[in-house]
Amino acid sequence: MESISIFDMLKIGVGPSSSHTLGPWRAAERFVNELAASNHLSHTQKVQVILYGSLALTGKGHGTDIAVQLGLSGQDPVTIPPEQVMEIPSRIAEEKVLSLGDKKPISFDPVADIAFLYKERLPFHANGLSFIAYDDAGQILHESTFYSVGGGFVVKENEESSPVTEREFPFPVVTASDLYDLCTKYDASITRVVYRNEESQMPREEVERKLLNIWRVMKECIYLGCHIEGILPGGLNVKRRAAALNAKLMKACQYENVDEWMKYIMAYRNPSFPKIMKWISCFALAVNEQNANFGRVVTAPTNGAAGVIPAVLMYYICFHLGEEKEEEIIKFLMVAGQIGSIFKQGATISAAMGGCQAEIGVSSAMAAAALAECLGGSVSQALMAAEIAMEHHLGLTCDPIKGLVQIPCIERNSMGAVKAINAAHLAIESDPESARVSLDEVIKTMWETAQDMNTKYKETSLGGLATQVEVTVSEC
Repeated sequence: MESISIFDMLKIGVGPSSSHTLGPWRAAERFVNELAASNHLSHTQKVQVILYGSLALTGKGHGTDIAVQLGLSGQDPVTIPPEQVMEIPSRIAEEKVLSLGDKKPISFDPVADIAFLYKERLPFHANGLSFIAYDDAGQILHESTFYSVGGGFVVKENEESSPVTEREFPFPVVTASDLYDLCTKYDASITRVVYRNEESQMPREEVERKLLNIWRVMKECIYLGCHIEGILPGGLNVKRRAAALNAKLMKACQYENVDEWMKYIMAYRNPSFPKIMKWISCFALAVNEQNANFGRVVTAPTNGAAGVIPAVLMYYICFHLGEEKEEEIIKFLMVAGQIGSIFKQGATISAAMGGCQAEIGVSSAMAAAALAECLGGSVSQALMAAEIAMEHHLGLTCDPIKGLVQIPCIERNSMGAVKAINAAHLAIESDPESARVSLDEVIKTMWETAQDMNTKYKETSLGGLATQVEVTVSEC
């Protein structure tokens, strides 16, 4: 039984992909730590990286090659200055030198030392990668294989346990039924159950501080995305739209920072339905344009779906609360994280395993449940909201054009956010006792659908829109 924290589902990192960027980055970090622990770091003269399957097929577009170089260089995705994300790999490519663990300079040529095996897939998971360290005589010192299994989670080959499975929660939750039974037994909200579990790992003040920091990163990401124009990198020449939409909605308002900006948005009195819809789309587009530009985002539960939860939470703050209430933000993120953990345990949050239903679908379900509880819905209504949101994402394919998290990924976040809000309001106006489909049943269906789905629709860019749209890409 996995004990998955909400902080496993909501992680601060760098775009554009949790599976193809954040996961390989963390795998590279782990490999360097292994070298240090085995006293091989100082003797390493060369490192080879091998990318398999989906990681190879969409690795260039998702920045996998950039991520492994940053991980090998000892950089942390949570703290690295955004401008260094591209600067360090550019310097490595120019100088052909990589500072392993930021301690040991080695010869490294990204073109020669990162291999993309497009037609080879390792049996455990589509996102496999191997690292091999050599000494000055060309002998292998150490080698490891890892799998990026979605949402930034990394599993080592033949690994029997991980920090996730080693946790012990007082109220373990694997299924939606588990969560409902616990809430019913203790007459508790979903938030209260999450509090009890997280407090078994750290003080309540630390739990709340970390969640508010996650919201700070989300909020700043939205604000930055709403104020940066231009063309996204990668060669598709996708024009950023959030800034123009924000300017149109804000008109002549003058502000200096994110807090002043939000006050103007919240100052609207009875905004029209079309205007609210435009703001929701603006929030979601802003995050995923930042994500596509290697910006700092919150994996929620993945980078490709990073815009849904921030957009729905911003909608709740601006158009329901009218102010930032810390206890409501904490509640929203707690419920979202808990629902995400149920999907991870019962199905997958990896597009390489389940298509985009595993990313946009899961994030939409997470946001729907969170919004339902925050709007006063019961536990049953929150679970129903998650079920409705996922039910209408079942079978959604992952088909990024040229492997870039841009088309159709950015717009899908806007669609996922709108569906989440619709699902929450619909659930609150419904009687869960009369529902014919449970959240556990839709999660089971999602996983069965994922297993039946053709591989070409699982983050390979070998099917769907990726093969129907003719584009010429110069940068990839």
